[in-house]
Amino acid sequence: MAAPSALEFVRHLSALVEAGERCAVATVVSVDGSASAQPGSKAIVNAAGELVYGWVGGGCAESAVRDEALAAIAERRPRTFRLDLDDEVLGVGMPCGGFMDLYIEPVLPQTKLLILGHGLIAETLARLGRLLEMQVAVNDPLATPARFPDADERVTSDPDYAKVRGDAETYVVITTQHKSDYEALQAVLRQAPAYVGLVASRKRSALLLERLAEDGVPLDSLRRVAAPCGLDLAAKTPQEIAVSILSEIMQRRAGRASSGRPLAEVKGVVIGAAGVEIPEGPADSDSCPR
Repeated sequence: MAAPSALEFVRHLSALVEAGERCAVATVVSVDGSASAQPGSKAIVNAAGELVYGWVGGGCAESAVRDEALAAIAERRPRTFRLDLDDEVLGVGMPCGGFMDLYIEPVLPQTKLLILGHGLIAETLARLGRLLEMQVAVNDPLATPARFPDADERVTSDPDYAKVRGDAETYVVITTQHKSDYEALQAVLRQAPAYVGLVASRKRSALLLERLAEDGVPLDSLRRVAAPCGLDLAAKTPQEIAVSILSEIMQRRAGRASSGRPLAEVKGVVIGAAGVEIPEGPADSDSCPR
């Protein structure tokens, strides 16, 4: 089969990115034996598991690549895998012979941080969100450029939160200072955001969720709310609370890739009687800034 046009490949990928759709690019890294695809062959798989464009081999190979692409999209991180081209029963069922190594890279829309409310927590969230390269939107009557200079979008006239939109790439934080928490939660829970965090005390959170349940909001929807939101970092100041909330969002976004434990516990060095040693554990990475 003729190799796909590089220009057409880029056009198809750009169209998905511009539409805000999730997808993955599969690249053949190496081939050991006989295979219809060659090193460098590429394919685009969308979030529905459909091969949009490209070629990495036919038959069961394509099916296996689709499965791996969906897993990479769900986990939000690249992955490599090897296809057995010689095993009719346990492999991919192709009589080519040998192996094919592939690299799958998810291509995801920019994460959106949607802040409903104002105040120092909201303003700090917006600044931190911009530093983390998120698309920041603020919905509040006081969402002025002076208060939220880092926001990409500011909505100041939406009393019923009718303009709230949240998809699988949207992380919502409600910090209305109790003035419209109920209305904000109602609007957000009608959407399908990746995260819903409520800035409120435990007692206030319980009262709000109880009222929503009494008004017919399904319990499964209420369980999606992180209330109170944030990680337990003993945060006291508005700035510290904002850090704890962004930390929880990062943890949610990383999924299984994050344990939430201190790095020194997960893969720190061990100092014992024999000296300093590096224990076996997760793959090492340097978290220190350069």
